[in-house]
Amino acid sequence: MFLHLLSIFHPLIGAASSLASDVKSAGGSIGLGVGAGGGAAGAGAGIGMVFNASIQAKTRQPELRQDIERDQWLGFALTEATFFYGLVGGFIAFFL
Repeated sequence: MFLHLLSIFHPLIGAASSLASDVKSAGGSIGLGVGAGGGAAGAGAGIGMVFNASIQAKTRQPELRQDIERDQWLGFALTEATFFYGLVGGFIAFFL
């Protein structure tokens, strides 16, 4: 409010206020990109490891296939959840 009133009398004050708003907006956008991108990269690597271990385990002990697949899908779901944690963190950074 006060800066808005001063910007009427001095144009540089209004520009500084606008610049601070732009910097905050840019920081939020970067936070969203890093949160979502980092979460996706981590989840992608984790899911690759889960399925790699599952394939190796099924190859070595085919009689345990059902147990291995149950654990495989549980590992997939938990690893995929890490992406959503990063996405939520990015949205928090974007909107706050």
